Amino acid sequence: MDVSTCLKSLLLAIRQYRNNRSALNASQLQKHIEDVSGLKCGGVLFSGQVLPSECLSGLMEVAGDPNTSHALTGSIISLLAQFASDGEAKEALHSSYNFTGTLASIIHCNRSTPEEPLVLQCLNVLQRLTYSVRTQHCASHIHELISFLMQHVQSSNDDIVKACLGLMANLCRHDISVQSHIKSQSNVKAFYRALINFLGHNCLTVVVFALSILSSLTLNEEVGQKLFNAKNIHQTFQLIFNITVNGDGTLTRNYAVDLLVDLLKNPKIADYLTKYKHLSVCLSEVLGLLHNKDPDTASKVMELLVSLCSVPVLRKLICETVLRPPAPRLQPATRKGVQARGSEPSLALVHWVTSPLDGPEQCYMQALSLLTELFEEAIDSSLCSSAQSFVELLLQEVLVLLQSPDSTEGEQLLKKRCLRAGRVRSLTLLLLCGDDALRMLVSQRLSPEVCVSQVELLLSYSQDLSGSTCTTSNYQLSQVCSKVVLKTLELMSHFRQQMPDMEASFYRILQDQRIVTPLSLTMTSNCRENVQVALRILFEAAPLPDFPSVILGDSIAANNAYRQKDSELSIRSSPASEDVSFVGKSFPMMHAEPSGSTCQSIDSLIEKLQNGVELQEKVKDVHMSEIIDVYEQKLSALACKESRLQDLLEAKALALSQADRLIAQYRCQRAQAEAEARKLASLLKDTERKKENLQTELNDHLLEVERLKSDSQQLLEHNGRLQEVADQHQELKGTYNQLLSRYDKSEGMLKELQAAHISLTQQAEGLRKTNEGLKLQQERTLAEVAEKEQQIKCLKKDVLEKERKITGLENDVRRQEEQIHEMEENISILRKELNKTEQARKDTSIKASSLELQKSQLEAKLEKMEEELSKHTHMIAMIHSLSSGKLKGDATANLSL
Repeated sequence: MDVSTCLKSLLLAIRQYRNNRSALNASQLQKHIEDVSGLKCGGVLFSGQVLPSECLSGLMEVAGDPNTSHALTGSIISLLAQFASDGEAKEALHSSYNFTGTLASIIHCNRSTPEEPLVLQCLNVLQRLTYSVRTQHCASHIHELISFLMQHVQSSNDDIVKACLGLMANLCRHDISVQSHIKSQSNVKAFYRALINFLGHNCLTVVVFALSILSSLTLNEEVGQKLFNAKNIHQTFQLIFNITVNGDGTLTRNYAVDLLVDLLKNPKIADYLTKYKHLSVCLSEVLGLLHNKDPDTASKVMELLVSLCSVPVLRKLICETVLRPPAPRLQPATRKGVQARGSEPSLALVHWVTSPLDGPEQCYMQALSLLTELFEEAIDSSLCSSAQSFVELLLQEVLVLLQSPDSTEGEQLLKKRCLRAGRVRSLTLLLLCGDDALRMLVSQRLSPEVCVSQVELLLSYSQDLSGSTCTTSNYQLSQVCSKVVLKTLELMSHFRQQMPDMEASFYRILQDQRIVTPLSLTMTSNCRENVQVALRILFEAAPLPDFPSVILGDSIAANNAYRQKDSELSIRSSPASEDVSFVGKSFPMMHAEPSGSTCQSIDSLIEKLQNGVELQEKVKDVHMSEIIDVYEQKLSALACKESRLQDLLEAKALALSQADRLIAQYRCQRAQAEAEARKLASLLKDTERKKENLQTELNDHLLEVERLKSDSQQLLEHNGRLQEVADQHQELKGTYNQLLSRYDKSEGMLKELQAAHISLTQQAEGLRKTNEGLKLQQERTLAEVAEKEQQIKCLKKDVLEKERKITGLENDVRRQEEQIHEMEENISILRKELNKTEQARKDTSIKASSLELQKSQLEAKLEKMEEELSKHTHMIAMIHSLSSGKLKGDATANLSL
C-alpha cells in the first residue's frame, strides 16, 4: 500500500472516530496509525500538502482530547515521536502543529497520576522535541507544565525525575519568559534546594541537568555567583570535561557541552576557564574526540570548540594545537610522536568537512565554522606559514566540493550541497586575506572551469525554480542557490587579475539575464552580509553595457511586493498557520475566479457538440469526426481544470477553517493574556505589601546562604571523591582487560571440559540406569526371600504347637492305660459291687470305647501331620537352596559393577 492510500485511510478513520468514539473505530484508527508508522513517510507528512496536514491536525486533535484512551494516545505520540529527530519535521511539529502544547495538555490532564506510562512517554518526547528549540511561552498549558515539573523533580521514580529535569533544562535555556515565570513561583526556594541536592546524585546525567537549570536561572544572581565562584567552578570544569571525554551516552555529553557553552557566555567564567590548570590536557582529549566515528558526537565536540574560540586566549591555544607543529617545543626523543598527534585533529577536521551529504548537516557545517575560526586566528597572529602544509592538504580535499552538482539530485541534497559550497567559498575567501603563499596555493588549486560550470548549473536551476510553483521549499532553495552564485562570483572577482580566462568568464556571467534572480533575491534578503556581497557584485556589473538593470529593478520590486504581501498574511494569521499560508500561495491565482463562467462555457460547448452531431447526421461531413475529437479533447481538458479548481476550492476551504480555528485560539490566548495581566497587577500590589516583611526574612536568607556554603563544601569533597573513583576506574580497566583475557582462556578450557563432561555424563547415565534395574531386581528378590522366611517361621510355629499337642495326647493315653490297669486290679473289688456299679461299668466301657476311637483318630492325624512336616521340611530345603543361589548371583553382579 502506497503512502497516499495509507494517509487517505488514516484521515477517514480519524473522521469516523471523531464522529463516533466507539471501541471499534478506535481499534481501526490505531491499526491505521500502525500502518503509517511502518512506512518511511516523514518527507510526505511534513511536506505542507493538504492531505498530510489534515491527517496531522486530526491526530493532534484526537491525542489532545482527554476522553481518548491512553493506548490510542500513546500510539499517536509514538508515531509523531519518530520524526522528532529530523530537523524540519521537528520544527513543523513544534511551530506549525503545536505538538508541544498538545503534550503539555496531556500531562496536565493526567497530573494526578504521574506514574502512568503515558506521562513518562510525553515527558520523554517533549524533552527530545524541545532540545535546542525555543518554546512559545503563550502555548497552551506551559505554565501548568512548568508547575508539574517543579513539583515532581523530587519524585521517588528516577525515570520521572530524569525526564522532568531534562525537560526543565530545555525550557529554561535561552528563554527569559520561562525563567521569570519560575522565579515568580512561591516554591522556587525549595526548587533551588532540590537542584543543589541533585549535584551530589550518583547519576551524571541528573547532575548535568541540575547544573544546566541552575546556570540558566541563577548565573547572574547571587546564588549563581556563589555556586559558580572561583572555588567551585574548577570542579564544574573537571566534571564537564570528564563527561565530554569519557561519557558513555550521547545525551549526557550533549547537555554537558551545552552547559559549558552557556557558561562561557559569562566573561568571569570564561576568565576562570583560561586559568584552569588542566586546560591543555582537557583540550587535547577533546580534540581527540574528533576521531570518533559517530557524527553526532563529532558535531557536538566541534560546537564546543567553536564556542571556546569565542574566548581569545582559548582560540589562540586551539589554533596552535591544531595548526602549529609542536615539535620545536619538545625534546628530540619525543618529537616525532607528538607531531603525529598534533596533526591528528586537523586530519579529522578535513575528514568531517568532506563527509557525505546524506549524513548530519550540522557535522560538516560545524567543521567549516571551526576551520574559519582557526584560520582567522592564524591570519591575525601570523601563523600562516606554520599552517601552510595543512592548507595545502585542506585545499586539495575541499576544492573537490566545488564541483558542479548533479542535476538529478533531490532538493534536500542540492540544498545541503549548496550550503556547504557557500561555506567553502567563504573559507577560501578568508584564506585570500592571508599572506602571498596562501593566495598562491588557492590560485594553483582553483580553476575557472569549476566556477563557471557550477554558476551555469545553479543559474539554470534558479531559473527553473522561479518559473515553478512558489512554495516554501522552492523559495528557500532559491535563496541558497543565489547565495552560492554570488559567493562564486566574488571568488572569481578576486582571481580575475591572476587568471585571464577567469576575467572573461566573470564579465560574461554578469551580463547574463539569469543573474537577475540571485541578485534580486540577495539584495532583498534580511542578511547584511549577503546584501553587501550583492552590492559589490552589482558595483562590478553596473558599468557593463549588456547588464539587465531594468529587469533587475522589476525583479526587486516584485520581491518587495511579495514580501509585503507575505507580511500582511502573517499579520492576519498566527504563526501556527504558516504551512497553510504557504499552501495557499502555492496555488495559482485562477482559483479566485468564479466558477459560473466555467460552467456556462462547458454548457455552450455541449450544445455546440450536440448541434455538430445533428449536422453530421444531416450533412455527413467527412471532417466532422475530427472536429468532434477536438471538442472531446477540449472537454476533457476543461473537466481536468474543473476537477483541479474543485481541489483548490476544497484546499481553500480547509485553509479558511484552519484560519478560523487559529483566530479562535488567538482570542482565547488574548483572554488568557488579559487575565494574566490582571493577575500580575494583583501580584504587584501584594508584592508592595510584602516589601515591608522582607527585612525580617533577610536573616533566614543569610542562614540559608550559610547552609548553601556548607552544601557546596560537601559537593567539593564529593567531587574529589569522584575524581579518586575515576582514577580507580582507570586502574580497574587495566585489571579488567587482564581478567578478560584470562576469562577467554578459561572459557576455552571450560568448553573442552564441558564436552568431556557431557560424554562422561552419558556414560554415567547408562550405568545409573543399569544399576537402578539391578537394584529393583535385587529388591524384588529380597522381598520374596523375606516372605518365604516369614512363611517358614509360621510353619515352624505350627509344627511346634502340633508336637506339643501330640505329647499331651500321649500323656493322656498313658494316664488312661494306668487307669485301665488300676481298674483291672480293682475289678475283683468291684465285682462285689457289680450290681451296684453295673451302670457305672457301662459308662466306663462307653468312655473307653470313645477314648479308643479318639486314639485312632489322633494317630491318623499324627500321620498326616508327619507327612505335612516332611513336605514343609522339603520346601524349606528348596528355599534355602534358592536363596543361597540368588545371593551368590547378587554378589557376583555387585562385584561386576
